[in-house]
Parts: sequence; C-alpha cells; structure tokens
Amino acid sequence: MDCIFCKIVEGVIPSTKVYEDDKILAFRDINPEAPVHVLVIPKEHVDSVDKIDETNSDLVAYIFTKIPQIAASEGLGNGYRVITNVGEDGGQSVKHMHFHILGGKKLPLHLA
Repeated sequence: MDCIFCKIVEGVIPSTKVYEDDKILAFRDINPEAPVHVLVIPKEHVDSVDKIDETNSDLVAYIFTKIPQIAASEGLGNGYRVITNVGEDGGQSVKHMHFHILGGKKLPLHLA
C-alpha cells in the first residue's frame, strides 16, 4: 500500500506527534491552516468516512473520545474545529480517514 499516513504510523515517514496510543496517532499538519492544526488518524487503514461500517465504527467513536483530550493538551480551551474531508470533491487529499483539529485563534465561519 502506498499510503503516506500508513507510512507515518509505521515510522517510515517522520511526524511531529502530539498523541499516540495503540489505536490512533495525532500529529501536526505540515501545512497548518491555523496556529494549532493537528491531524488525528486511526492506525488501522480506513479510506474515508464513506468506509465507516459496523466493523470499524467503534474506532471512529474512540477517536472522538480522544479529540477533546488532544485539543485540551494543545491549549484549545476556548474552542476548536474538527473537520474531515471525503472524496475528491470534498478535498480529501490522502485516502486514509483523518480528522483535522484546528484552533488557536477565532476561526472564520467558512473556510474556502
């Protein structure tokens, strides 16, 4: 598989980790769109939100229990945004499900 995020999980490609456990990895985005821009990915490869089903939905629920902890550790007590992109038209550039945590300033209502 030629997935950049799987290679980050394997340690083949370096990243700046902010959280890791046996199920997920969170690391800083290399092209941040906010003062804090962290990507949260499952270590298990799932292509996108379109591929969530009864066999992996518990992993998504787990990610969403960890996002508040990751955001708090990044000092985002005044709020943050969680975004995921799905498919080409949705702006998904890496075909490995991931969630962006954005914060550190007042974010515009619409990202363009």
